[in-house]
Amino acid sequence: MTTERVDVLVVGGGPVGLFAAALLAARGVRVAVWERRDAPPVGSRAIGIHPPSLDAFAAVGLDTAVLAEAVLVRTGVARSRGRTLGTLSFDRASATHPYVATLDQHRTETLLRERLAPGVLRTGTSVTGLDRQRTHVRAHGTGPGGEPVALEAAFVVGADGARSAVRDLLGVGTTGRDYRDRYVMGDFADPEPADARSAALVDVGPGGVVESFPLPHGRRRYVALVPEDVAPAAAGGAPDPQTAARLAAIVAERTGATPDPATCTMTSGFRVRRRAATRVGVGRVVLVGDAAHEISPIGGQGMNLGWLDVADLAPVLADAVASGSAGPWPGYARRRQRAARRAGRQAEANMALGRPTGALGASGREALLRAVLALPTAEGLAGVYAMRWA
Repeated sequence: MTTERVDVLVVGGGPVGLFAAALLAARGVRVAVWERRDAPPVGSRAIGIHPPSLDAFAAVGLDTAVLAEAVLVRTGVARSRGRTLGTLSFDRASATHPYVATLDQHRTETLLRERLAPGVLRTGTSVTGLDRQRTHVRAHGTGPGGEPVALEAAFVVGADGARSAVRDLLGVGTTGRDYRDRYVMGDFADPEPADARSAALVDVGPGGVVESFPLPHGRRRYVALVPEDVAPAAAGGAPDPQTAARLAAIVAERTGATPDPATCTMTSGFRVRRRAATRVGVGRVVLVGDAAHEISPIGGQGMNLGWLDVADLAPVLADAVASGSAGPWPGYARRRQRAARRAGRQAEANMALGRPTGALGASGREALLRAVLALPTAEGLAGVYAMRWA
């Protein structure tokens, strides 16, 4: 039996793996993607697309497609106990994209799939083994009908998420910690006043943070820190009526906004953990995205961090394919591990800022935010939240 050969096999057909494949194909690299799921993308999940990602998307024309559908968030507003503490403008956060775009993840994934040639994406295909040789990697897996499949590639990219099979097959461990913080999120018809509907809103009142972001078609994503007695629905799934009602009640109690549970199109819940792979590359196999580093979703950096991983990796891989070299991972690994550490620290700061506190602590937090957002250096803070550093 003749074994198929490609330059690069990407394991994982989520937003990070798809973008890796699109970037590599645009550089003339023969690529295949193995994706375990066999259904089309569904669910909202991650929504924020930061300016550096939009810049990277331009290489495959994805920036234009995303911006045609997305909401452009140009300001962030901090609130507490019914009062506005300050406003952060993204006008100078990026020379090319002075905003953060929001779009449902399933739409972003669909747009990415459309950038791949027919046959590149193999859905319903899982990796089960990696035989690493000096000049190539032989990957083994199971196809949509459970049949064995095999493929030889010069390089393999593990973009298969926080529970990465590629990472496990390499024997690479992780370090990190779990947090007690627990969040519920849901998408509702936007109940905010008209002058706030294009803004990101963050309420840091004493009961715990509520973040919200506009979405296309007049919707808004609410994310709330919740007590243990709130049982979230499965991640990114169909709306659970009880969770929707409980989340709407929390939002109303803490912010005064009144989302209608009947309009909810998605509920999801998550705990928070931070993980980093002890190694990013082993021979001709390299990890990207959550397979390499998992951070808190608070702040919306995780998916973008993965995209920026592959924007950095693609030219390195393309050059290695063209030259026949084994791929120098140390420089890439240092850069991306440094970026992940910074993003992780920022996410932790965001979580700390939104934890419940007493009246005295709330007053102190409000005074701090008022002062910080009134300073001229707030422009730099906008750049931090827009991931200009990445």
